[in-house]
Amino acid sequence: MDEEIKPKPVDPLAVADVSRLSVDEIEARIVTLKAEIARLEAALASKRASRAAADAAFKL
Repeated sequence: MDEEIKPKPVDPLAVADVSRLSVDEIEARIVTLKAEIARLEAALASKRASRAAADAAFKL
């Protein structure tokens, strides 16, 4: 079977029109996005640590 290669979906928060949002809504969105960045940074650090451990194990 040939599988169609689909482009990765774009995060709607990253491209949303914010011109109609209030100051409070923009501040709330910033808080949400900062929390998501922290979550992603933690996941990235975990994956890097796992990869480093695997690399170290195979260097023996």
